[in-house]
Amino acid sequence: MDPLNFTHILTKTVDELSDSASYKGLFHQHRDGEPIPSAKALQSIIELARSIIFPGYFGKSTVNSRTINYHIGVNIEKMFGLLTDQVLAGLCFGRGEECCEPDSADSRECAASITAQFVSRLPELRRLLATDVEAAYNGDPAATSYGEVISCYPAIRAISNYRIAHELLELGVPLISRIITELAHSETGIDIHPGARIGAYFTIDHGTGVVIGATSILGENVKLYQGVTLGAKSFPLDKNGKPIKGIDRHPILEDNVIVYSNATILGRITIGRNAVIGGNIWVTEDVPEGARLVQPKAAK
Repeated sequence: MDPLNFTHILTKTVDELSDSASYKGLFHQHRDGEPIPSAKALQSIIELARSIIFPGYFGKSTVNSRTINYHIGVNIEKMFGLLTDQVLAGLCFGRGEECCEPDSADSRECAASITAQFVSRLPELRRLLATDVEAAYNGDPAATSYGEVISCYPAIRAISNYRIAHELLELGVPLISRIITELAHSETGIDIHPGARIGAYFTIDHGTGVVIGATSILGENVKLYQGVTLGAKSFPLDKNGKPIKGIDRHPILEDNVIVYSNATILGRITIGRNAVIGGNIWVTEDVPEGARLVQPKAAK
């Protein structure tokens, strides 16, 4: 097949796709030397972070108590370089940030400073994730060891991505935190927005289909089952009919709440401490502390 026979079609298509009206809102104007956020690089960063937080389970499995200091040191050094590049890329993508000039030494220093702050939080991330592993192990009779939970449970992969992404978001880095949680979404089917606030001892049993919205707040020792949605009930609109951004629109789950499979909890409502939400229920109003909300039995 000779492409020349179709030159007029190809040329016309190129012209149409190059028309600014056709890509309005879909085009990111790149500047020379500007780094671009990379999902592949971020996946490598996540793998390094997992190998640091859970040594021996990810990365080189030959690590032992004699080599752990070396192992963690090498991986942190690798992660620091990769993450600094991605933080700078996120800042440049967001524009308007103080350190978004790609060729500036000050910009690189700013990105490195943010990365160093993130690295300093890794011990706290490990502490939190250790509570999540404990919650998963204690909450599942089928779990035989912490090692099985760390190696096999999709919830730990998704929650580790979330906790890493949340720290980056708290440090003011645009875009890349969302990419990190979407990597876990693709891997596990668990969709946790990095803006959500989730306490210690959090677990998701099975996991597939779970959605946790951006302004959700979860206390400690919360357990969700597969298919649970913590979503928004409605979207207030501005005078132009566009959704208003940045408002609290997702649920608050207080300590020790359990939500069973396929329950949908919508809006800025509060599920009180120790409440239990049964499966396949639609909840749009506050639930008091200690309540047990289940589907009514069908009349005989």
